[in-house]
Amino acid sequence: MKNQASGEKYRILIVDDSPLSIELIFELLKESGYDLHSAENGRVALEKLKNENFDLVLLDVMMPYMNGYELCRKIKSTKEISGIPVIFITAKNDNESIINGFEAGAVDYVAKPFNTRELLMRVKTHVELLRSRRDLEIARDMAEESSKTKSEFLANMSHEIRTPLYGITGMIDLLKTTQLTIMQEEYADIMYSSAKTLLTLINDILDFSKIEAGELQFESTPFSLGKNLYNAIKILQPTAQKKDLNLDFDIDEKIPNRLVGDPVRLNQVVMNLAANAIKFTNKGSVNIKLSLLEKKQNSVVLLFEVTDTGIGISKNNMSKLFRTFSQVDASTTRVNGGTGLGLVISKKLTEMMGGEIGVESKLGNGSRFWFTCHLKKPDKLQFRQMDKNNMMEQLTEKNLKILLAEDNPVNVKVVEFFMARIGQTVDIAENGIIAVEKFKTGNYDLILMDINMPEMDGYEAARVIRQMEEEQGHSKRIQIVAMTANAMAGDREKCLSLGMNDYISKPFRLPDMKRILSNPQIKA
Repeated sequence: MKNQASGEKYRILIVDDSPLSIELIFELLKESGYDLHSAENGRVALEKLKNENFDLVLLDVMMPYMNGYELCRKIKSTKEISGIPVIFITAKNDNESIINGFEAGAVDYVAKPFNTRELLMRVKTHVELLRSRRDLEIARDMAEESSKTKSEFLANMSHEIRTPLYGITGMIDLLKTTQLTIMQEEYADIMYSSAKTLLTLINDILDFSKIEAGELQFESTPFSLGKNLYNAIKILQPTAQKKDLNLDFDIDEKIPNRLVGDPVRLNQVVMNLAANAIKFTNKGSVNIKLSLLEKKQNSVVLLFEVTDTGIGISKNNMSKLFRTFSQVDASTTRVNGGTGLGLVISKKLTEMMGGEIGVESKLGNGSRFWFTCHLKKPDKLQFRQMDKNNMMEQLTEKNLKILLAEDNPVNVKVVEFFMARIGQTVDIAENGIIAVEKFKTGNYDLILMDINMPEMDGYEAARVIRQMEEEQGHSKRIQIVAMTANAMAGDREKCLSLGMNDYISKPFRLPDMKRILSNPQIKA
């Protein structure tokens, strides 16, 4: 019988101090095609197991030097051979002996004199189990390798797509702050809308990949619920206005304004549902309503509802919602676009926030999408932190000395223009080596650190700078912010673990940079 993992026969070691017993088992098993070997005691057996590969051990109990129970325990406590299954074949057939055998780690126990057909079937059963286990291990390894390859591909594609997209959106942002004609303003809006749509598609695919791999990370940070949702409405408002739709927002006054959770992911679900409502509503209104379902001592349960007067959904088509890559009507794809992932991602995010999501709709009479979520109330320390952040947002921009480590000329220009808009300038380092050298003599307040750079990447540059600070006994460490197109699961955590203070992914916008510069840890 072949060992599928190696292409060889299954190797079985028979351990017994009786040559007659060994000969009997050999005669019985040789017709089944196994590769059979023997050892006359536990010492010899243990040496063979450590130096040769075996798939199964048939073990007697009563032997000199080391009995079978002791040998079995040694096998199971030795990492390299602990996975080899052991079957006891012994004349000790009382209940206590059988229990001792299983407690030692055996997978089976056969009493002498044994029934030949029974022994053959028991050996075959455990060999088949071993084969199944190895097949599963091979499949698992292949799946892990495939997942790793997919993640690496997505990470590379994310970086390669986001880098030029960052240049496009950044320059459009800056272009719109200049004096433009009405026609130029319209052109800029169309360009920005197209770039934003592309970024949404990329983010959907990346988010789905993270969720599928169980790697999506949730933040737990204090935030202002009203302000957070108001910002989401502001983003959606222009699209609604273009279609002459009323976009209304209603929030229950009993809901605490300050809560703890992941504001970005919460807004992602709200905006997914509201954007869909606007997309499929040609006249009338879209209403976003937030109600308090339950208020506990340290948390709240909220109900979000998005109601529209749009085209509605038939009962048959409602079954397609929340399915991966599924669209209610394939014909609408050409008109409205989308990956079919928005509702799937929203469902997963809602479940990760301890809630559920659903829909009520009638074809031609609009729809009502809803979801619930659990959010915590902030403690006193988190309240103080929110107050401090609010104060910082009101402060005048500081005159900072900033080092930008970035090798892409377009990205350098974008950051320079962004900084000029808020009264800041930057020094440039084209790679990590130059960034480290400039840090030595520059006395900077902040380093904006790209990750993918030639000669020395951002990870290594940050590690070297932190090591230099430690060796030189700096009382205050410089603020290092990763500014990168890498947006896969673990990228942010890796940056922070290497001593960076914050992380923003490209393409970022002016408010992102203002948030970074308002950090009270950055001193001018």
